[in-house]
Amino acid sequence: MSMIALITGATSGIGRATAEAFADLNYRLILCGRRQERLDELEDVLGAQTPVITLAFDVRTRDEVEQAISTLPTEWQSIDILVNNAGNAHGLAPIQDGDPNDWDQMIDGNVQGLLYVSKAIIPGMVQRKRGHIVNISSIAGKETYANGAVYCASKAAVEALSTGMRLDLTQHGIKVTNIAPGAVETEFSMVRFKGDNERAAKVYEGFKPLTPIDIADTIVYVVTAPAHVTIADLTILAGAQASATTIYRK
Repeated sequence: MSMIALITGATSGIGRATAEAFADLNYRLILCGRRQERLDELEDVLGAQTPVITLAFDVRTRDEVEQAISTLPTEWQSIDILVNNAGNAHGLAPIQDGDPNDWDQMIDGNVQGLLYVSKAIIPGMVQRKRGHIVNISSIAGKETYANGAVYCASKAAVEALSTGMRLDLTQHGIKVTNIAPGAVETEFSMVRFKGDNERAAKVYEGFKPLTPIDIADTIVYVVTAPAHVTIADLTILAGAQASATTIYRK
């Protein structure tokens, strides 16, 4: 029987591109997100290629996570691949001017959300002695930059959790991969700048950013590596990008 993959944040960007790439591999898909209408559209499109189940919940709410995953039919509970992709960035300001509501959104989504979903899935992987967890971090988790302290801290936590998961789970036959993208053109900047289209567009001016497909292709490479190979940590930058904040623009 084909592999089962659960993807959070599947309704756009890297999550959607990964769902499409996994559908091409004929993986059975559990697609998770907050926007039911987008999940329905994804199910219609990808369901023509492979079996698809959708779950609408907010990773930041533990009860929602537990309830949604508990509804999976028995034949869908043996999840082989978990892609912890859901996350967000809110605001760009010095720490003294930061909005605590923005901080809550980032910590709750990027850290607690990843933990809640992982907690619901990992015990089954441990019992079956197999599985692969892919955590989507960020170059911001490796390099802290001005005006982004809390976002960077939340992604640094993802980096630490990936390492900790690997230490705890390798003995149970479970692989853990941390992927840290650089500048990827998604809804990321629109969310960070709260719908300011002009400001969001400037993030990607003057160079060719990564696309969600670039990251999805990498995730496919990681999860299809031979059984004796674990890709532990990957940083992926745009060709014009040298660090988190150093981008050579034309």
